Amino acid sequence: MKSGGDYITEEKKKALEAELKDLIGPKRKEILDVLEYAKSLGDLSENAEYHQAREDQGKLEERIKKIEHILQTAQVVSGGGGDIIEIGSKVVVQKENTNEQRTYQIVGAEEADTVLGKVSNKSPIGEALYGKKKGDRISFETPSGTVNYKIIDVS
Repeated sequence: MKSGGDYITEEKKKALEAELKDLIGPKRKEILDVLEYAKSLGDLSENAEYHQAREDQGKLEERIKKIEHILQTAQVVSGGGGDIIEIGSKVVVQKENTNEQRTYQIVGAEEADTVLGKVSNKSPIGEALYGKKKGDRISFETPSGTVNYKIIDVS
């Protein structure tokens, strides 16, 4: 596994498949119904409902294409559990010269959510952690300067 590839967890794959099913089925039909109704209102050049429905349809189709692309190209990983940090690994790090510890999970870019502690394998910290193990030290650049961490635990 390379640190820079596109990866998703099995959990994210299932969530994307469910979203795709909903978008292709009920959501697509809902927008088509709105378009039909808007067309029935008459003059399309000044019909705000029609233009909004067309915009919504475009966004829907774009999201469908994106999900299909992710499901076709991303590698599904179970990850984690080993000594070496990879996609799916949970990592506890301690900022140098402090007692401040943080826990991160390394995930593919599509799943990244810093609020939940899920960092992308393509982010500066994700790239710095990838391939390392417990006890290693890492450094990476942030907008406020270089940050140094010691890896406390990997699971």
